[in-house]
Amino acid sequence: MRDQIVRVKRYEKVPLILVGNKVDLESEREVSGADGRALAQEWGCPFMETSAKSKTMVDELFAEIVRQMNYASLPEKQDQCCTTCVVQ
Repeated sequence: MRDQIVRVKRYEKVPLILVGNKVDLESEREVSGADGRALAQEWGCPFMETSAKSKTMVDELFAEIVRQMNYASLPEKQDQCCTTCVVQ
């Protein structure tokens, strides 16, 4: 399923975070936190639940986005993107 959602032409490593939103509306929940965590584990990505209204985990989400972007941009030694890349 993840392969159907994430399509990027050039890059193999794509930062991905599964986010459940509106966690403040617990009574209207359609997907359990356990199901979200299980799917994120299957996809190999972090899972977070947020609420913009109550400001729950919003700052943490943005910090995780930056962390994932930085991690995805690091070239692997055996899988350099071009001949001009140098990893020291």
